[in-house]
Amino acid sequence: MTLELAELKTYQNPDRNDLSQSFRIARMESIYAQNKGKIDSPHRHDFFTILICNKAKGSHHIDFNTYKLGKRQVYFVSPGQVHQLVEEDSSEGFTLLFTHNFLLKNNIPVHFIKDLNLFNDFGESPPLALKEEQINIILNYAEKIEALYMKSFNLKYEAIGALLKLILIHCTNFCSLTNSNEQQAGQSIILLSQFKELIDRHHKEWHQLKQYAEALNVSSDHLNRVVKAQTGKRAKNHIQSRIMIAAKRMLYFTTLSNKEIAFNLGFQEPSHFSSFFKKCASVSPSSFRLANQ
Repeated sequence: MTLELAELKTYQNPDRNDLSQSFRIARMESIYAQNKGKIDSPHRHDFFTILICNKAKGSHHIDFNTYKLGKRQVYFVSPGQVHQLVEEDSSEGFTLLFTHNFLLKNNIPVHFIKDLNLFNDFGESPPLALKEEQINIILNYAEKIEALYMKSFNLKYEAIGALLKLILIHCTNFCSLTNSNEQQAGQSIILLSQFKELIDRHHKEWHQLKQYAEALNVSSDHLNRVVKAQTGKRAKNHIQSRIMIAAKRMLYFTTLSNKEIAFNLGFQEPSHFSSFFKKCASVSPSSFRLANQ
């Protein structure tokens, strides 16, 4: 029987003990103790995750990319991304979980999250590396959120939402992205966000940069310049990365054949898919599946 990707363990609510909650904060050391150090299997969330690591040792796997856990890191995991935290010892820090609904209820527009360019839906999701004074600012806000979370009072989650927004704003300011022309930078961020949304919706049918440029009413050269300036990668690389993430998920989590995966991803011939995969991953789809069994 074919295993569907939907059968991958998916956590739909931030608080598994109270499904009505759309926000949760917990200390990493408490989660480690509660799980008795047991490593969770690869899974995905239907909500946003911010992992604030003051001290940690191990690795964090996000969509088949592996990042070394260390000091003063902040990870941003988007809904739908497959990830697994492997801790060699108890970490020190916080996990913040929140849904789209939490954002809406607390007057934080979803486009605010997208415009920050902290959460990547696909491709590489490296941690934000901070200096000591920077991580202390983030930890201070997290501690205030934790204190509020433990209490019961009117407008509790509005207060938490305000502090969460400050964490996101500070993390954005800590990023190295700069542009002397703020208006131009704003337009570039909007174009990048629109481009990523199109990729997420159409990667199974649109494989060429020209198709995205036409949909956005810009030239391919302009789109590529903007995307590279904002992310450091060419627009074509983002398209390929999204297709590869989808392919790897199906190879790893399902029993679909290479032919079925190829057609699912819009390749007219299985051989075209195999060539594309090998060019991007340096191994064939079959070899990737075998190595990850």
